[in-house]
Formats: sequence, structure tokens, C-alpha cells
Amino acid sequence: MSDATGKRWVFFLSDRTGITAETLGATLLTQFDEAEFKQSTLPFINSEDKARAAVEYIDQVAGSSGLKPIVFSTTVSDEVRVILRGANALFLDLFDLFVPQLEGELNVKSMHREGRAHGIADRDTYQIRIDAMNYALNHDDGVGEDGYEDAQVILIAPSRCGKTPASIYLAMQHGVFAANYPLTPEDLENQRLPRILEPHRDKLYGLSIEPDRLHHIRSERRRGSQYASLPQVSFELRQAESLYKRQRIPSSDTTNMSIEEIATMIMQEKGIRRRTF
Repeated sequence: MSDATGKRWVFFLSDRTGITAETLGATLLTQFDEAEFKQSTLPFINSEDKARAAVEYIDQVAGSSGLKPIVFSTTVSDEVRVILRGANALFLDLFDLFVPQLEGELNVKSMHREGRAHGIADRDTYQIRIDAMNYALNHDDGVGEDGYEDAQVILIAPSRCGKTPASIYLAMQHGVFAANYPLTPEDLENQRLPRILEPHRDKLYGLSIEPDRLHHIRSERRRGSQYASLPQVSFELRQAESLYKRQRIPSSDTTNMSIEEIATMIMQEKGIRRRTF
């Protein structure tokens, strides 16, 4: 397992999916531009045997790479955490950092219960998220136009500009009823909104990306086609931006934005509140 890349290994450990450890750990790592990392998630470390196996693996990586790994952990069990702290790594336990201070301030002991972050703690919240996901899937890419009156936002853009991932993320993470509609070359050439969107223009939000990026995305799907050609995508993006301005539709270039940033920006600009609390 020799590692000649010079990148430091980072492990995200959890007794459940690892999403929380990944999110918090990766956010901290973005502050270190000059460092390079190889990241690995080890989920469901929920027993002492699994903890020992994780430590063995981390120690093996430390020995072969010559660099002490960094470990972000959100495991709850005291017994498991004691074992994990024995790894030849910089061990950052997110519960150690925050829970004692919260216990002191609230004068209440934490429950140390596994899976609270991503379990179904609130059935109403869970149902909102499921309903929003169903809505996004049933109103994807111009489908289900008769349900737009229930949308909180309708994303519009030329093909392959990220409408579907943004809609699904808004639904899954925030419980937002998000539809999306593709702008065809004909729509863009005429510089008019499709008739079906006219009654809902206050819900519209436009997406755009750089031509080179869209050319690359479309080429992965239909290489060498007119649809994927740089002149075609450049035309469509110019026309889309012109349409947004002409129709006074808020929009953003999302080329260098994460899906989390795109969703937050849309919600802020459209005044949408999160529905999963």
C-alpha cells in the first residue's frame, strides 16, 4: 500500500453513515489550500471489534505512507472512542470538542445515543423530505407541468446545466418542492419563456455555467455531436443569460459552486425557508 503521491490520508469515522464527519471534516480541510489529501470514509464503526480493525488499517496506512493520517470521528460509544484514540493518527473527535461544553451550558448530560444525526427522529420532518423528493422526481426536466402551482422554485437552464442535481438536493436536504424545466434552443432563440412557465415566473430561477464546462459535460454523453459542440453550448448559454436579463429572472453562474452553495443561494434569493426542522 505504498503511497508515492505525498498526499496525507484523512479518515472520516462514524458509527453510522459518516456524512456528518465528512461534512465537518471536509469543511475544515478547505482552509488548507497548500495541503493535498486522500480521503476515506469508514462508516458503521459501532463495535469494539470494528474499532480495532479500523485502527489496524489506519496504522498500516500511516506506516506505508510515512505521514500520520488525520482522523475525524463522530462515534458516540466511549468504549469505541478509547480504541480509536490509540491509532497512529491525529485524532479529532467532534463530540469531544463540543458535547462537554454543551453539557456544561445546558446543565444536562448528553444521551450518547448512536445515529441521532441521520435517524428518523421526527416522523413529520421525514415525511416532508420524502414528499419533496417525490415532487422533484415527478417534476424533473419539464415533466409534470400541471403540478407547478405546488412548486416553491422552478429551475430553468439549457440542458445539462445542473438543474436536476440542484432540485434533488433542495428536496432531500431542505424539504423544498423544486421543479426544473429545460430551455430548448428554440426557446433561447426566440427569447421568450415557454408558455407553461409564464404563470409561474415569480418561482423561476436560472442556472448557467461556463461554456467549456458545459461542453465537457455534454461530450461525456454525446461526444462529437452538434449538441455537445463548443459553438452550440456557447450560443445556448449566451442566449440563456440574455433571456434571464430580458425576463428579469434571478440567475447565477454555478461553475465554481458546490451543490450545497447552489441550494443555499437559491433559497436565499427566492426567500425559501427550510422545511426539515
